[in-house]
Amino acid sequence: MDKLIASCLHYSRTTLLLMGLVFVLGLGGYLAIPKESAPDIPIPIIYVSLHYEGISPEDAVDLLIKPMEKELKSIVGVDEMQAQAYQNGGSVTLKFNAGFDPKKALEDVRAKVDIAKAELPQGDNAEEPRIMEVNIATFPILTIILKGQVPERLLKQVADRLQDQLESVPGVLEAKIQGTREDMVLIDIDRSKLEAYQLDLTQLAGVIQGNNALVAAGSLKTVGGEYAVKVPGLFKSREEILNLPLVAVGDKTIRVGDVAEVKLGFKDPQVITRVDGQPAVAIEISKRIGENVIATVDGVKAVMAAAQTAPAWPTGLTVSYTSDESKNIRAMIHDLQNNVIMSLILVMITVVVLLGMRSSLLIASTIPGSFLFATMCLYLMGFTMNIVVLFSLILAIGMVVDAAIVVTEMAERKMLEGTPPAIAFRAAAVYMAWPVITSTLTILLVFIPLLFWPGIVGEFMKFVPITLILTLAGALLMTFTFIPVLGAYSGRPNTNISTTETKVSDWYGRLLARILQRPGQVVTACVAVG
Repeated sequence: MDKLIASCLHYSRTTLLLMGLVFVLGLGGYLAIPKESAPDIPIPIIYVSLHYEGISPEDAVDLLIKPMEKELKSIVGVDEMQAQAYQNGGSVTLKFNAGFDPKKALEDVRAKVDIAKAELPQGDNAEEPRIMEVNIATFPILTIILKGQVPERLLKQVADRLQDQLESVPGVLEAKIQGTREDMVLIDIDRSKLEAYQLDLTQLAGVIQGNNALVAAGSLKTVGGEYAVKVPGLFKSREEILNLPLVAVGDKTIRVGDVAEVKLGFKDPQVITRVDGQPAVAIEISKRIGENVIATVDGVKAVMAAAQTAPAWPTGLTVSYTSDESKNIRAMIHDLQNNVIMSLILVMITVVVLLGMRSSLLIASTIPGSFLFATMCLYLMGFTMNIVVLFSLILAIGMVVDAAIVVTEMAERKMLEGTPPAIAFRAAAVYMAWPVITSTLTILLVFIPLLFWPGIVGEFMKFVPITLILTLAGALLMTFTFIPVLGAYSGRPNTNISTTETKVSDWYGRLLARILQRPGQVVTACVAVG
């Protein structure tokens, strides 16, 4: 330690340059680090949804749940499997052991689902199984509310248009629309006309279903590879259905429009959304993993502001926001900044009284220095600035100045005895190095077991010891490398402050002498209080 401190004092300009580099990189890391409310923790849950229109819960157990369970139960690492059957489908939930590999687990589930699909019922009523991974980072960070007395179809068109624009914002993973109904084509058949052309409902339904399909035509092999060939036949407009031929009568072709009227409508509502007594649609914004919540929300609101000023924006349609995570994060960061400023003020007031202004500035520089060092390391490690990290930084505020106070106070005493500043700070840093390091390790030993806390809670709490380790490491770096160099340049004995310090020391000495004269009473009092 003596050689390290001596080298820092000998190459003082290089040391100060490194200190400036730490501050600059730390500030850059603080500005660039992604900011989010909750840590990006992979929850060991994968959800498989099975949908079959019209199936009863009893049949869903036999036809959907059991074939899927048969394949999924063989996946390695599954801790618990739960299934639920309901009207029109069912679901299977897989809970994995903590510490699982999310990518491998998702690949295993997809492989088993593909195998199980061969045993599931087929038909127009069946939908592809959906596999969803639970991840807190993909939960909505902002909900946009569109409300107003406008036609339902117009409201849906605006929401669909905004969805495409919002999903193009950097950092946005998904803009999910809630509160709209799916489009549906209603065919109102004139039964008298149908009978006049000697047609029945079965023929009409068969023609419409047969023409509204995507036909797979095999594959085409070429020198460059193999390509799937499909014949698209899905209806894209109302006119295509009206002009669909049904049967030829002489020289005349009977079309759907001759026997029926085609209308555009919606499916029956499953959820009705109203805000302030008005029809509304919600758009839930989810961010990509590792992206900055504040920047993402600002980008989304900028798109919404531009959309509302466009000429095509419907009159009477208003926009509001709920569940804005960026507000919480801004508040937490603001609280952290206030705590840092307040701690700097309190430290400077306390140290100015006892050691003087120069010493207080040296000690106060430890707080931003250690915080910026920790932030720089967190950014380089790929972590985010979340509520747990912010709480840990606030917790560390009172710990980072202890070492600096001890070293600076001892250097002040040596300078009062006539020792030059450089030698005084070097001697103080060397003499107090191991006691301070030991004291810091004692503090960290309390938090290190949190690194090995199992389960989801452990994944959350690991940020506490990591942040404290980095912050206290930054405090030691400041105390034993940068502060001795700064003290060598600016340090000088403060005789005025030594008088105050002497009075405090004399008072404490008299109090300690009285306590030592009554050891039995003191021990009894301590036991009684405890």
